[in-house]
Amino acid sequence: MAFSGKYEVESEENYDDFMKRIGLPADVIEKGRNFKIVTEVLQNGDEFTWSQIYAAGKSMCNTFVIGKESEMETIGGKKFKATVQMEGGKVVANFPNYHHTAEIVGGKLIETSTVGGVTFKRISKKVA
Repeated sequence: MAFSGKYEVESEENYDDFMKRIGLPADVIEKGRNFKIVTEVLQNGDEFTWSQIYAAGKSMCNTFVIGKESEMETIGGKKFKATVQMEGGKVVANFPNYHHTAEIVGGKLIETSTVGGVTFKRISKKVA
């Protein structure tokens, strides 16, 4: 499957501005600034398990099926319901306060999140 794999952050753009906009506390932003987030994606057709491990051992895991409403969790730990879509090879989700897309380009996981005119981009290389 196109997304399946384990990825480690290679670079990020607009990290601080985005994290402030979504309301993360300054100490959490500081801890995560240079942390190499690991993302693991298991894809079976339209079913996904998307896990991320953050600084200080915090992790998030969202399981969803494309086109079906699922219980999800934000970076900040808030639970919500969303319907994840597949648009042109991109996984697309509207979180409560930001829009998120993920795609595979040249073997890399490219995640883009936008809130209030600020776009955060995270590029991760495949490690497994």
